[in-house]
Order: sequence, then C-alpha cells, then structure tokens
Amino acid sequence: MDLTVSFSLTSSAIVAAFPLDSLFSTQGIMIMLLAAYAVAMWMFLTSAPKVYTIMVSDLEIARQFYEGMLELPAADVPLHYYYNYEQTLGGAGIDPLYLSSASLGAPTTQGLGGSDGLWYTLKKNTQLHIISGASLGHKNRQRHVGFDRDGLEAILLRVQALGVKYKIRREKPLNFLVKDIEGRTIEMAEVSS
Repeated sequence: MDLTVSFSLTSSAIVAAFPLDSLFSTQGIMIMLLAAYAVAMWMFLTSAPKVYTIMVSDLEIARQFYEGMLELPAADVPLHYYYNYEQTLGGAGIDPLYLSSASLGAPTTQGLGGSDGLWYTLKKNTQLHIISGASLGHKNRQRHVGFDRDGLEAILLRVQALGVKYKIRREKPLNFLVKDIEGRTIEMAEVSS
C-alpha cells in the first residue's frame, strides 16, 4: 500500500510540473518538434561518413590511380553533400600555389562526367572525394592536394599495404611521391594551415 501512495505522489508531482494543457499548447508542441528535429539531426550527422577531399590536376589520371593502383571501390555521394556542403569550404584558406589559374574562378567540383567529382570508399564509414583544380607540380608532376592530414595518411597506408613504390619528401606538412601504373610521378601534398 505504501508503494501505491508513493507512485500516486510521484505521478502527481510530474503532472504538476508538466501540466498536460501546456504540453499540448502551441508552444509545447513547437518545443517537442524542435527537440525531435534536434535528435533527428544528431542521428543523421553522427551516421554520416567522414569525407576527405583531395584536389587533383587531372581527374582521369586520378581515376586510373585510385581505382587501378589503390583498388578503391566507388562510393555513392553522401546525403549531406547533396546540399552543397563542399562549396562552403571556399578557397580563402588554400595556398594559391596549389591551384591552377583557370580554377580560381570556377567551381571546384566540376570534373569528369558530372559535377561532383569522384567518390571512393577509403575505409569503413570513410570516403575519399576527388575534385579537380590543383595545378601541375614541379616537372609536370600530377599533384594531389589534401586538406586533411588524416586523409593523406590513410592514402599513404593504402599505398604501403599494396606495395606501391613511394618516397616521403617531408613529414610536416606531409608530402610524398608515388609512381602510378604508367610510370608518372604523383605528388601527394598536404595543405599546411
């Protein structure tokens, strides 16, 4: 009997603290909708894959390298990229040395057969997005510029695991050379911040 009285008092206290008439008022419904929206956005953003972007000087050569040599499987464009997320990156923090003069005024995601570049699965819940816009490097080397050190390190690990010939030129910022199937030298460079 003591438990029943205790439960009645507890439920009475909850009803007193959150009266049903205010819970189902316009303001109460709006608060519940905002809370549901916040939970849905949190679930969406935590399940979205991590995306590393690499800017390259030639998308076709990049496709041959990432699909052929590194054997990366093609990936679907993540849902959060359908809303022009990448265009919010802007070009203000990018060293002009890495950009070709023609790409400065053009959207960075134009490329091979579409407007969204190349997409690959790098590892579980991690994708690699390849876009055009980098200039050729020294001695007309293909240049692949990374904006995130972790992304370049993941590519380097893949290169090492597959036994692809490479040479690390500098640790900070990370810069290494790789030979592709055609014998071309590809320079992988981290944009230092």
